[in-house]
Amino acid sequence: MPIDFEVDKHTAVISINRPEARNAIDPETADELNAAWVRFRDDDELWVSVLTGSGEKSFCAGADLRRVREFYAELTPSERRQRSEHQPGFGGITRNLPIFKPIIAAVNGHCLAGGLELALACDFRFASPHASFGLPEVRWGIVPGAGGTQRLARAVPLGIAMEMILSGRAIDAETALRIGLVNRVITPAGRLLDEALSTAATICSNGPLAVRAAKEAALRGLDLSLEEGLRLEQFLAEPVRQSEDAREGVASFAEKRPARFKGK
Repeated sequence: MPIDFEVDKHTAVISINRPEARNAIDPETADELNAAWVRFRDDDELWVSVLTGSGEKSFCAGADLRRVREFYAELTPSERRQRSEHQPGFGGITRNLPIFKPIIAAVNGHCLAGGLELALACDFRFASPHASFGLPEVRWGIVPGAGGTQRLARAVPLGIAMEMILSGRAIDAETALRIGLVNRVITPAGRLLDEALSTAATICSNGPLAVRAAKEAALRGLDLSLEEGLRLEQFLAEPVRQSEDAREGVASFAEKRPARFKGK
């Protein structure tokens, strides 16, 4: 199976399992990854996801260009446009599949091309010390087409994003940390997944309805004015205030005990 889906309490660990191909995504892997994200989105008992790659060398090297080229060669231009407009984007979460549950990328090696675009579609990123990040598409005569030109320019200073996009050169983990592309570089590398799971557990200890509403408010608010964003924030916050989880949160605070949230 090119995608592994494991559950640890309320956390889904999704692993791209093609280490022999640097975890590059071919059409079959894409279909399984899309299904994994839908499963995570729709399961009320899954509150956080960690995305990683199998092995120690590569998170994801992007699309398996040979296989993808063969696949798209069989489609008409109309079919290709239909897929880009209505099907889930590369890796399932880069386009057309909004998920407001938190997603953490555990970047365990090369994170290139579509692999970086996939990591950028996650909410934040932890990296191993030997990880590398880049959008080399222009070196192949193509454009980063799964959100790279849009999300990278929003994640790091514009000049740095433009250098990476236009030169195709990769950066190392320490540079990625310095520019804010990753939140943490985890040493030793063997602790990467443990740290991601620990952070996922911390998030899972919070009210899941509140976490999802907060993520949605933050992301949707990026496209709004401050006044519109404040209005959206209240629109999303008010139903959460009336939830069973909110009552449990107040009770646990008053009783000085950990909250027992149910996502209701």
